[in-house]
Amino acid sequence: MSPARLFAAAWVIWALSWIAAAAWSGRTERRAALGDVWLYRSIIVVGAVLLFHRTSEALGAGRIWHVGYDGAYGLAGVAIAGFLFTWWARLHLGRLWSGAVTRKEGHRVVDTGPYAIVRHPIYTGLILATLGTAVAEATIPALTGLVLISFGFWLKARLEERFLTAELGAEAYGAYRRRVPMLLPFGPTGPRL
Repeated sequence: MSPARLFAAAWVIWALSWIAAAAWSGRTERRAALGDVWLYRSIIVVGAVLLFHRTSEALGAGRIWHVGYDGAYGLAGVAIAGFLFTWWARLHLGRLWSGAVTRKEGHRVVDTGPYAIVRHPIYTGLILATLGTAVAEATIPALTGLVLISFGFWLKARLEERFLTAELGAEAYGAYRRRVPMLLPFGPTGPRL
């Protein structure tokens, strides 16, 4: 399988499996206001459109560098590792998972498994998959997509943290925030909300 097909297959398999697993989620008790989510969603969607090869072709964007087949396969491995990290986190959350910023029935702070490494391992895994894809694509649109997607997930993480602090209590979520970095393992725990 060519590296391009491997990237495409990895993204499609991840997306389809993620959508199918959405049915396995607990009852939502409360959601973040729609007005609070439009910005990060818009940024992530624009970034995703820019990330993929067809957009680069349509824009006439040439490659900035070439990673060769070995490099492309290695970067596909990086993307797949990112997807596996998202699935570890998704399975670890169980019925508390939601694609939106919500409080589920019986919601609590989860601080074990991948959530002991970073507070938002699903976003971290998707940023890692995006990084592998963008570096392999090596075009200005793809790299811009990487920046936008990363920024969009950072915004979503910040919104989610404000929401969970209000919903679960400043002490419960605050203690977790002080112990575990936000998106980068071994990184800072982030600014106080």
